[in-house]
Amino acid sequence: MCRNIKTLFNFEPVATNEEIEAAALQYVRKITGFNKPSKANEEAFNRAVYEIQLISQNLLDALETKAEPRNREVEIERARARSAKRFAINE
Repeated sequence: MCRNIKTLFNFEPVATNEEIEAAALQYVRKITGFNKPSKANEEAFNRAVYEIQLISQNLLDALETKAEPRNREVEIERARARSAKRFAINE
């Protein structure tokens, strides 16, 4: 799966429409292989992004969990720490 698609469920605050749209766009780009579609494919591409965005929103709204919501700032710091460790330059 595309590394740029981030988990959107069970965060406080909840995922925004922009985050869901960005994930849908990344998904459509990944499965089509298009970064930007040709004029001939633009309508189908944009329709797919829109429909996946709606389906994703419906899914997120329907999911339930008893787990505490994750904090976005804490998760960002954890990701930075993993990245720093992963890409650390050995001196």
